[in-house]
Amino acid sequence: MARCDFRCCLVLDPDLCGGEAGMVETARLAVAGGVDCVQLRAPQWKKGRLISCGRALMEVLAPLGVPLIVNDHADVCAAIGADGLHVGQEDLPADVARGLIGPDCLLGLSVSSVEEMLAVDPGLVDYVGVGPVFATPTKADAAPAMGLEGLARALAHRCCPAIAIGGIKAPQLAAVAAAGADGFAVVSAVCGQADPCAAAAELVRLWGEARSVAR
Repeated sequence: MARCDFRCCLVLDPDLCGGEAGMVETARLAVAGGVDCVQLRAPQWKKGRLISCGRALMEVLAPLGVPLIVNDHADVCAAIGADGLHVGQEDLPADVARGLIGPDCLLGLSVSSVEEMLAVDPGLVDYVGVGPVFATPTKADAAPAMGLEGLARALAHRCCPAIAIGGIKAPQLAAVAAAGADGFAVVSAVCGQADPCAAAAELVRLWGEARSVAR
């Protein structure tokens, strides 16, 4: 299976970015600032539009060695040759998703509790996205916020790399690192910012400082 060692994952939001072209440009600038993984998430889009945007993102990211993860849609992931697929608890089961994308594609799974973490099969899943840590307006169907204590409890049982997600901004990074997360994912902390490159660079800098203390 593929190796997952993300520190900063950008989850693209079509509304905050201003559509397809804005998503591609935001990704390009964020990667220049240090983002090392990009997730394509646009739940209201038809698959044709996802494929169009995904292909444009692959043109930008592939030469830089930055993986593109597609949210939910295994067929879109395959169609654009993306590096990975991310599924939620109510989406494709992990074993079905792995069968569709093959052994060499990254597979991420959303986890929002200790119970869900304990059920993760590291033979199928490369990483987990743990959250939402804080309340977030960018995902209408998100589970209730688990808070930093809930995050730490879930992380104590992880069997693969764990990326914290949900309402994370610069001021929370130190606490998220102290809870034991291997990396973090952001949406509005980069998407819609006046300078996505500078925003990403500051997040990556703060995360590096926080992780050095957490160790």
